[in-house]
Order: sequence, then C-alpha cells, then structure tokens
Amino acid sequence: MTSLIRTESSHPDFIALVAQLDAFLTVKDGDMHEYYDQFNGIENIPHVVVVYENEQPVACGAMKQFDDTSVEIKRMFTLPTERGKGLGRKVLVELESWAQQLGYSHLVLETGASFDAAIALYKKYGFSSIPNYGQYIGVTSSRCFKKPI
Repeated sequence: MTSLIRTESSHPDFIALVAQLDAFLTVKDGDMHEYYDQFNGIENIPHVVVVYENEQPVACGAMKQFDDTSVEIKRMFTLPTERGKGLGRKVLVELESWAQQLGYSHLVLETGASFDAAIALYKKYGFSSIPNYGQYIGVTSSRCFKKPI
C-alpha cells in the first residue's frame, strides 16, 4: 500500500533517503558533485514529502521558497528498485498542491542535463525549460525548469 506524508527536513526517513540520493549523485555528477553539493543542504526545509510503500520510505521531494511567488523543488529521489511506479509523480503532485495552498504561483527546479528520466517527468507534468538561474547560470550540466500552478 502506498501512502505519503508531509513533513520537514529533520524527519529521519527523509534524511535516510537523501543520504541514498547523495551517494547516487556522488557517482552520477562526477567532477561536478562538490559544486552541486554546496546547494543541496537539507537544514531547515519546512516542506518535505515522503512516500511510503508498505510502510517503507521509497521516495521523497522537498520545496523551499525561491522568491515571492515561487518555490524551488529540491531533493527529488526515488529508490532505484521503486522507479517506474509513478512515485515521482506522486511527490510532484503533492508538492504542487502544497505550494498552491501556501499561495505560490510557480514551481522552479534544476536537474542534471544527463537525467533523462527526470527531465521527461518534469516535461510530462507541465514544466517548461527556462534559462539556468542563480548558481546554475553558465553550468552546462544543469537544466532549469518552471511551471505555473
């Protein structure tokens, strides 16, 4: 049975999933990992979603304020054994709903240019490619996206 919770970044299941995400990214990002890692701290993120399958944490995502009208989606991850089951979509839908409830009108995010499955998911659910923002300007291995909500 699949369920999800809204929580914050000190939740132990979120911390455990992010540790697995970071291990994956250490390999996937290669030489760029140290650069990206400096922007991926999870301290004091007030809006986190954790998805459970049979009471085991299997996917997560978070959001934090980006500007007055937007939140940035961060730390999206699904365990490799659970991919292809629509769990990333569940996280995105829940984060979008939560952002709307909080009064935001846009979602933004950054992902790696080589993360084809993630990019396909974001495009499928209404995100459009935008110029790289903030710390990702000029970083050719990054892709940024935005979605009105």
